[in-house]
Amino acid sequence: MARSSRTPALDAPRGRGGMLQRTPQPSRDRFGRFSEAFARAMGTSGFLLGMTIFVLLWLSWNIWAPPQLQFDPAATNFTLLTLILSLQASYAAPLILLAQNRQDDRDRVQIEQDRQRAERNLADTEYLAREVVALRMAVSDYSEEVVTKEVLRAELRTLLEKLEQRDDDGRVR
Repeated sequence: MARSSRTPALDAPRGRGGMLQRTPQPSRDRFGRFSEAFARAMGTSGFLLGMTIFVLLWLSWNIWAPPQLQFDPAATNFTLLTLILSLQASYAAPLILLAQNRQDDRDRVQIEQDRQRAERNLADTEYLAREVVALRMAVSDYSEEVVTKEVLRAELRTLLEKLEQRDDDGRVR
């Protein structure tokens, strides 16, 4: 490997030179979180109530205040208020759409994870069903070979009869 021809500066910490030379990039995630917070705030009843109070105060002031104190008179159809509300709407719509897109992306990931989890659960369930069937088959095979009490008693009676038929020296009578 070729060594760097640059000599390290002794007045700067090692490994920090690259950080200082880069231009700062805004984080997409930070902006996305901002847009979601903005969209959440605009969807609250508090925001609607605040906007209603703001507009009512604006209209009241510019209708009933003395003409020299009105900053957006009714004679101009409240042009400044219209511009402010249009500006708010022009920024709110794209931010709300961005927040919805981020939510769609999260939903898509969640759906994929749910699908994978469902596939694993199905595979586990099928495996367990096969195991239960195998156990049932083994139990049924075993139960056919199992000696019941009656079979055991009959076998013991037969052996007892054979033993009674024998002499003391082990010969059959």
